[in-house]
Amino acid sequence: MEDLAVTLLRLAVTELPPDVKEALKRAYEQETSESGKTQLQAILENVEYAEKTRTPICQDTGTIIFYIKAGAQAKGLELFEDALRKATIRATKEVPLRPNAVNPFTQKNSGDNTGRFIPYIHWKIVPGEEIEITAFPKGGGSENVCVSGMLVPGEGVKGLKRFVVDAVLKAGSKPCPPNIIGIGLGGGADISMKLAKEALLRPLNQPNPDPEIAKLEKELYEALNMIGTGPMGLGGKTTVLGVHIEYAHRHPASYPAAVAFQCWAARRATAKIFPDGTYEILTHKV
Repeated sequence: MEDLAVTLLRLAVTELPPDVKEALKRAYEQETSESGKTQLQAILENVEYAEKTRTPICQDTGTIIFYIKAGAQAKGLELFEDALRKATIRATKEVPLRPNAVNPFTQKNSGDNTGRFIPYIHWKIVPGEEIEITAFPKGGGSENVCVSGMLVPGEGVKGLKRFVVDAVLKAGSKPCPPNIIGIGLGGGADISMKLAKEALLRPLNQPNPDPEIAKLEKELYEALNMIGTGPMGLGGKTTVLGVHIEYAHRHPASYPAAVAFQCWAARRATAKIFPDGTYEILTHKV
């Protein structure tokens, strides 16, 4: 498990998943702004160089987060937390990863990307014996502009659209666009942000399975790309690479919503572990 987690962290920070690379290439082909096209060309060259040399795509290798879908009959789950912590320490030295875990009271950097609740692990219990694990290094620039809020229930989807557009307008160039936008709706303040972050994990070529929500995702994608922020905030028609929405039912009096940003370096790496201990990397060819 420890070795696999190191592999996932290395893959995540050095090679973008195919859906993200394709979206960046498509954005380059369709971009009409000269400055926007120049930025996208630089991004694509950066991606190619990082993959070729196996060096991190960005100097900010993020806060280390893992998402685990654990089969209810899977064995050894009690060992994961320690294995992922050790893997994070190893990856910090071996990849390397920039030390990004700071005590919020003392301001002391742990130096190895671990600390209280870091790496953070999101657990989800699913049927079966298999385990799916995703490494998700989350950059600070895109994290700094994530927002949550309580909308007026009576405004419904109209209010949600305004909330999302305002968030992207205010973010400007800070989250290193073009971005992936994750939207979480309902549940509660904590649940909506959790859903918004999880929405960032869905590949760009997979719209929401609900046709009406997929339609809203496309509508927001088109609206946000009319803002003109453009690649790296220097203008252009490509401000976002995709918009993903997840939702939970809500209290009648509450309309919680959250917008999570992912920078163009949308890093994630996923593997499935089988009951016999073998595994398959799902997001990358190795």
